[in-house]
Amino acid sequence: MADVGVSAGYARRIIMEQYAIELDGIAKSFAGKQVLRDVNLKIAPGTIVGYIGQNGAGKSTTVKIILGLLDQDAGTVSIFGRAVDRDDPMYKRRIGYVPEGADLFEALTAREYLQLVGQLYGLPESEADYKAQQLAEIVGLGAAFDRRIASYSKGMRQLVLIIASLLHDPDILFWDEPLNGLDANAVLVVEEILQELRNRGKTIFYSSHIMDVVQKLSDRIILLNAGTVVADGPFNQLAASPDTSLQQLFNEMTGFAEHGEKAKAFVDIVMGGADDENAQADAESDSE
Repeated sequence: MADVGVSAGYARRIIMEQYAIELDGIAKSFAGKQVLRDVNLKIAPGTIVGYIGQNGAGKSTTVKIILGLLDQDAGTVSIFGRAVDRDDPMYKRRIGYVPEGADLFEALTAREYLQLVGQLYGLPESEADYKAQQLAEIVGLGAAFDRRIASYSKGMRQLVLIIASLLHDPDILFWDEPLNGLDANAVLVVEEILQELRNRGKTIFYSSHIMDVVQKLSDRIILLNAGTVVADGPFNQLAASPDTSLQQLFNEMTGFAEHGEKAKAFVDIVMGGADDENAQADAESDSE
């Protein structure tokens, strides 16, 4: 899905490396509980993948296995045609990661933190510093760049994490709830950044509970339910009709249809059974 501006060199690389990510028969259990069951995926370069599912469906486990942070019980993981090797620094340099709820070194300034991250990925300190400062200016962190992260808002910290995931120009991005804490303007900028990265050949694995954003950004939706892929493809092919939303598809595929009843029961308890009292009052009024 790369645009016409992509170089001939990149086009040759797509031919040589057909899939950015390939999972074959991945299975994983924790304490006897099956978390992933025979997960098979082939993801081409230059694709935004919306990876969604309920909490506990196995999304984070999948990503950690691809990143080499967890070992699978069965199956194989390949990145650009090579089996994942957690001891291979080149494999790690091709990946950028924004985890949900990551901790930052709060005693450091954003400059110091990003210099450190850049050097861990093999960048010279001067290059890491230059790129980090330029990126921080663009997303509105320039004035706070030399302040300690302890003073940052949640949204500012999230922008630091996003910059950290991109400093080394990775080929694959794993972003878990990347819009957490961002204001409306920052959300628009990050959405455009994702699409621009995709257009330049990057592969993005995007996980979020904000369904309208996933629907808007994703070239391909992968829905995981109880450790199994239950839907996989472009949204317009998965939807039953043009009026179907991703939220509706999600509810249908995961068997969740009680949101209205749960909301009513919750508010009834909060208000001390207000609906029952009103109904009783109406009945008494009718009998008079």
